[in-house]
Amino acid sequence: MTAENVLIPVDGGPPMPGYLARPAGPDTAPAVIVAHELFGVTADIRGVVDELARRGHTAIAPAFYHRALPDAELSRDAAGRETGFALLRQLTREQAIADVAATMRFLGNRPIAMVGFSFGGHIAYLAATRLDLVATVVLYGGWLTGTEIPLSQPDPTVRATSHSTGRLLYLVGENDRLITAEQRAELHTALSAGGHEMVVYPGVEHAFFWPDTEAFDSAAREDAWKRIDQFINSA
Repeated sequence: MTAENVLIPVDGGPPMPGYLARPAGPDTAPAVIVAHELFGVTADIRGVVDELARRGHTAIAPAFYHRALPDAELSRDAAGRETGFALLRQLTREQAIADVAATMRFLGNRPIAMVGFSFGGHIAYLAATRLDLVATVVLYGGWLTGTEIPLSQPDPTVRATSHSTGRLLYLVGENDRLITAEQRAELHTALSAGGHEMVVYPGVEHAFFWPDTEAFDSAAREDAWKRIDQFINSA
């Protein structure tokens, strides 16, 4: 695989930074947009992009905080969370959609899927309801059932689930403190009504995907990768 930092043209402002990786072999699988979590385009997110390229996909992680802090790569600690929350509260629904649409144009005329983590999971879920994505995998996307952040305003994003033309897969831990059982039930109802899928991992917490967190669960991560592969490649 090959990887590079790129600049993605966006309407009405400076280009948006992104991290792009391409497979070494045939580039025939759907391309994948990776939506970063609270901390920006970190080594963890770049690792997902690289792994997708190794699995045969052109993959890209756009920097959704580019309007306020283009090179945001925050530490996974209290200071990083404080900065991340300040940044995510500045990103509106229309800005996020515009950024995903710009990234799709950058990738060209080809099938495009999306994978998002936590805050980025919300962006991916939202994009699935507005843009022509063939498949979207949301890992523990938050704030989908309320209106706490600009991404979820004026109406909760979950209410737009029926507008998705591609397939949706939502992965979450049973013990995720940020996505309650009540929220999971509401999401499950909306996803099931549209023929989409939810997987709940027993005993697993938020951020289970990342090896450098206390919540890390290797079995859940391995299963998530298998599902991401199958879901995108069957789109």
